[in-house]
Amino acid sequence: MRNRSRPSACAAVTAFQRKVYKAVARIPRGRVTTYRLLAESIKCGSFRAVGQALRHNPFAPKVPCHRVIASDLTPGGFQGRRQGAAIRRKLRLLAREGVVFKKGKLNDARRVCHV
Repeated sequence: MRNRSRPSACAAVTAFQRKVYKAVARIPRGRVTTYRLLAESIKCGSFRAVGQALRHNPFAPKVPCHRVIASDLTPGGFQGRRQGAAIRRKLRLLAREGVVFKKGKLNDARRVCHV
């Protein structure tokens, strides 16, 4: 039974977040993009704002926010964290898709795509 006192995830999403999620949904399995490239693709001057939108992604895994990494090709954040169990989970999700990190960096930069 749905809790009627809480708005649905869709209703709580801002227009900006919707724009971010739509772009992230275009990242193919086995590929990643960076927060900066994602921000540029939606004409946003702040890659940090993109990160904040992803932090609040209510549509995972359909909107695969784990496929967005830092510009220096490190994992970046996940679920509002930059280390610990959340990052280990992000790395496992990416590894299942063939995206491998070695010594904390993306092993194959050809996996980075522009959305």
